[in-house]
Amino acid sequence: MQFLKRKFVKFLGFSILLTIYPIRSLLASAIKAINPNLSKKQRDIMFNEGTERPFSSELLNEKREGFYHCANCGAKLFASTAKFDSGTGWPSFSEALPGAFKTKIDYSLGMKRIEYHCAKCGAHHGHVFDDGPTESRKRFCNNGLCLIFKPN
Repeated sequence: MQFLKRKFVKFLGFSILLTIYPIRSLLASAIKAINPNLSKKQRDIMFNEGTERPFSSELLNEKREGFYHCANCGAKLFASTAKFDSGTGWPSFSEALPGAFKTKIDYSLGMKRIEYHCAKCGAHHGHVFDDGPTESRKRFCNNGLCLIFKPN
């Protein structure tokens, strides 16, 4: 009987360890995913789903050829050829690079919007709307502080 009790306790401890370890592992990777060089405002936008003031981004008037990358992890997100002036005050793009983002539905302002996050690190970038100027009708409305532009 004592043998069975020890086996059960050993099995129970192993089961608990298996349950807790993946959670700790996920939390550790999430904490590691935040770039320590981000400003407080960048962290607020990217990890608390905040937003920057319209017309405040230096990237709004960027016209050079190149690519826009995630300010947190450096993933390549948009080509400059997809950028356009939407008049909204945020850098806007008609399409993202394949696999760059994951989306979720956002009801935070009392309406349904599609929010997008970097597929590599999970950082919030903005919302995508169906009123863009190209055939795709997409307008990726991005917070400029979430982007780093790298010219060709």
